[in-house]
Amino acid sequence: MATMILRNRPLWQKLLAFVVLLFAALVIVLAFFPWDTLRGPVNRYVSEQTGRKFEITRRLDVGLGWGQATVKLDGIEFANPSWARDPYLVKADRAEFDIRVWPLITSKVVIPRLLLFSPTLGLQMEADGRRTWALGKDTSDPGTVPDIGLIQVDTGVVGFLAKHLGVDLRADLSYDSSRGEMPLNYRIKGRYKGQPLTASGRTGNVLQINAAGAPPFPMEINAAAGQTQLKAAGTVAELSGLDGIDAKFEIKGQTLGALYPLLGIALPQTSPYVLSGKLGKRGKLWQATGLNGRLGLSDIAGDMRFDQAGQLPYLAGDLRSRVMDMDDLGPLIGLQPTARTANAVEGVAPPPTITQVRRPGGKVLPATPLDFERVRAMNADVKYTADRIRNVRDIPLERGSVQVKLANGVLTLDPLDLGMAGGRFAGAIRIDASKNPADIRASLDVRAMQLARLFPKLETTGNSVGRLDGRINLSGSGTTVANWLGGVSGDVAVMSGRGQFGNLLPVFATLVGGDIIKFVLRGDRNVELRCAALAFDVNKGLMTGRTMMVDTTNAVFIATGQANLATEGLDFVIHPEPKSKNILSIRTPLVLNGTFGAPKGGLQAGPLAGRGLAALALGAVNPLLALAATVETGPGADSDCKSVLAQANTPAAGAPAKGAARAKGAKQP
Repeated sequence: MATMILRNRPLWQKLLAFVVLLFAALVIVLAFFPWDTLRGPVNRYVSEQTGRKFEITRRLDVGLGWGQATVKLDGIEFANPSWARDPYLVKADRAEFDIRVWPLITSKVVIPRLLLFSPTLGLQMEADGRRTWALGKDTSDPGTVPDIGLIQVDTGVVGFLAKHLGVDLRADLSYDSSRGEMPLNYRIKGRYKGQPLTASGRTGNVLQINAAGAPPFPMEINAAAGQTQLKAAGTVAELSGLDGIDAKFEIKGQTLGALYPLLGIALPQTSPYVLSGKLGKRGKLWQATGLNGRLGLSDIAGDMRFDQAGQLPYLAGDLRSRVMDMDDLGPLIGLQPTARTANAVEGVAPPPTITQVRRPGGKVLPATPLDFERVRAMNADVKYTADRIRNVRDIPLERGSVQVKLANGVLTLDPLDLGMAGGRFAGAIRIDASKNPADIRASLDVRAMQLARLFPKLETTGNSVGRLDGRINLSGSGTTVANWLGGVSGDVAVMSGRGQFGNLLPVFATLVGGDIIKFVLRGDRNVELRCAALAFDVNKGLMTGRTMMVDTTNAVFIATGQANLATEGLDFVIHPEPKSKNILSIRTPLVLNGTFGAPKGGLQAGPLAGRGLAALALGAVNPLLALAATVETGPGADSDCKSVLAQANTPAAGAPAKGAARAKGAKQP
């Protein structure tokens, strides 16, 4: 009957029925096919194609689906290449994986799902691109690397070695379904970027290597690399590129500078720190939002982002401190953190003691090489603001803000704005680290600083007023602060107009003996400051006084001389000229010499000896006449303050005058 029906059908239907019957027969055959009989041929074929031993030790089974097969291996040993440290890429009690059929036609291995039971994995990669998990004889060929989506592992061991990346880690895994959504525990030990690393935590039972579109899996980590400690909890979408991260974190350590070798983020040396916030990653972009914590004794908050998509990574952000402690600035310039700030973060050991090397000749300018490698390592644009600065000691800083920019090896602090002594110290600093030695320029402006707040001893009199203005324009090349200053050119000027201050300090400074007696007998009086100027032309490290004058109601002081930034030597003469006749005045030039680290002051011996001999001669006639030799006739006259300040504000012609303010790329005050 069936034969009669088929005879009456069109030819195409007969062919279709034949194909369906053939396919059904093939499915039945494959479903009951004794796959384990192919175990030997499969072992030989894989070993021959990869150039290393592959063996299914007990049983092979295959389940077929539409375009995909499920392979079950009871016992597997797959050797590593001869150059690898560990003998096996994978050795497991059992393995099960799904494999796409059609990509095999082009020799591409796509494994959407991989299960390993009690495995030992030996993963290793080399700087030339070789990796143990490549499946061809040429393990540096990226085309032979399988594409793995999801991986599930129970109790086992995973080793990973990449010497060129500074990574040598071993992870011990344990699985327990009673642990809820994160049943897989892990413990990691080894070295990362030259530092000892330990880590532990939990994760979901299915890890996503390259499973695009799959829901993220949960993960917790508690890690320590050197003195840096990290705690994080959240989700990860893909492990291969650490993509799709959403986590809360807390990180602490001895200095943010230690993150450079670990993460490649060039941050400055700081006091011990602790920071918490939310971490996210999409593609090449990392974001840390809601940052909150401390750098030593200073609070800090804000947002940061780190983009690795470009040729150089790019760091950007906006940070703020409500209160910044001056002790926390020490590590920025290579100083040892104070005991206060070194012990400010609980659970972080104080930084090791910095050995301060004494420079020959008693020199004190910092000679530690500046780390320009970090300046060239990335680009950046970060703003930092301190609403209030405390613990200022002798430097009356009140607030501060700075925009830090890095672009192709050029570091600029622009604008740099410091509130100091009721005024401002503002401008720009530029360091071109693309050159060797680096080209360093500073153009800074001093505006409306209050003398009384700049010198606290004056403020204690309660009636000290007056303001200070000026500028610093310097440029030169160097690898340390010391050798940069030793070769800089430019000009420095500080000026003050009218003001007044308590009598005690200027009286002793002018050595006008009669005023000392009047001060003792009649108490404090105000002394008027008519004007003052201190200006230097700087040429290749030699600071030559252009205008050095202080004009008060008591006296005029005019100084001449030089300071050598290369040798750190001082050579100044100060000429006091009292404005009134006073008993016991000694109008003798004062000298200031020595070095920055050991300055020496005194009276010029010649003029003082002359007056002493005159006093002795007159004293031989009448002891009272000896006082006549010390009577000051008061030749000092009021200076032309307008002219003096104009001179101080005008650098000498030539190279020193050009300085940083006129140099290309520096900001004019």
